[in-house]
Amino acid sequence: MREEQMIRVLVVDDHQLLRRGLVMLFGTVQGIEVVAQAAHGAEALAVLGLLPVDVVVTDAKMPTMDGIELTRRCQELYPDLPVLVLTTFDEPHLVQGAIGAGAAGFLLKDASIEALAQAVRAVADGGMVIDPRIARLALASSADEGATEAPILAVLTPTEREVAVLVSEGLSNRAIAERMVLAEGTVKNHVSSLLRKCDAPDRTALALTLYKAFHSI
Repeated sequence: MREEQMIRVLVVDDHQLLRRGLVMLFGTVQGIEVVAQAAHGAEALAVLGLLPVDVVVTDAKMPTMDGIELTRRCQELYPDLPVLVLTTFDEPHLVQGAIGAGAAGFLLKDASIEALAQAVRAVADGGMVIDPRIARLALASSADEGATEAPILAVLTPTEREVAVLVSEGLSNRAIAERMVLAEGTVKNHVSSLLRKCDAPDRTALALTLYKAFHSI
C-alpha cells in the first residue's frame, strides 16, 4: 500500500535557494524522499528519463520550460505521474493553465510543510489537491461551460453519483472504496464510466467538472 512505501519526489524550481529549502523541508517528513532536483522543466524531463519518480513538485514560472509546459509534457509522456504545481502568485492564467495541463494539485508556496506533505501523499495516491485560497480561480469557467454542467448529473446512476461526489472532493480510488465499502476495482470501473459520461480527458478535469456540477444545483 502507498503509505508503506517511500514516496519519491522530484523538486523543480529555478531558484536554487528555494529548491534547497524544499529539499530540506521534505527531509523532515517521514515517508517522502527527494530523489532529484531540476532547475526547469526541460531538465526535469531529462531526470524523469533516468530515475523512477512518484510525484513531481514544480514551480509554475521558470525559464526554458515552465511548470505548465512541464505538466503538459508529463501528462503526455508519463500519464500516471502526478504533478503538484507550486507558485508564489495566485494568477488566474497560471491556476487554470496548470489544471488544464493536467496538474494533480496546485498550492501556493506559503503553504506549510504539513500541508505540502499531505498534498504530495494525496496526489501520489491518485487524489487531487487545490489550495482553498485559489479554488475559485481553478473552478472558473465560461458561461457556455456552466450551462452544460447540471445535465451531467442526470445521466449518472445512484452509485455513480455517490462516487462522483467523492471524486469531486479529490479522494483517491482507494479512499472512495474505503468510504463506500466497495472493492477498489469496482470504484475504478465507476470512475472510468464517469470519465466517459462527462467526456473528461483525465481525473483532474473530471473532479473539476463534477465539483462545478454539484455546486451549480
